[in-house]
Amino acid sequence: MESENERAIERRLADLEHEVARLSALAEGRIDVVSPDVPGSSEPAAAPDAPDADAAPDAADAPAGTDDPLWFVNELSRRVPGAVMMAGALDTVSGPVRWQYGLMADGLLSQDWSDLARPLEALGHPARIELVRQVLRGAHTTAELLQLEHLASSGQLYHHLRQLVTAGWLVSPRRGYYEVPVARVVPLLVLTMIASS
Repeated sequence: MESENERAIERRLADLEHEVARLSALAEGRIDVVSPDVPGSSEPAAAPDAPDADAAPDAADAPAGTDDPLWFVNELSRRVPGAVMMAGALDTVSGPVRWQYGLMADGLLSQDWSDLARPLEALGHPARIELVRQVLRGAHTTAELLQLEHLASSGQLYHHLRQLVTAGWLVSPRRGYYEVPVARVVPLLVLTMIASS
């Protein structure tokens, strides 16, 4: 059992190192788009050709900054037209999170969306969405999570935690301890933002 946990940690570290390398490339100005062909893949695909340098300037060429309310969209359309991205930079109780993910809209529209139902369904219960929120806010142990009002018993808690872990919204690096994987923090916040808009 111990070696299983060690292998899982080593795999997660390798995944994180790969993600750091990908994000470093993004920070250096190379916008790599994650391939839509492989769900969950972090292998970058070739970025689309850059817009023609001789093209007439338009709103997409506006400098990024706080004076431009659409700076993110304008910069995205300039660098990678047709891409859909989510990004976030925040500090959590577990540490800073700097995360970015993008796919081409054509690839998203052409793939089968039925596989997306299960991870979305896992968040579709008030107790589960509250569990994820509380874990993001710093409640990591089953003892802390049992204090939530939405749960009547430890059986209910473990039922909901199992569904969240299976869907990948939570991980349990050790018995009785849960956390949101770094790669899921921004997507959770984006989903919450979508639901509240």
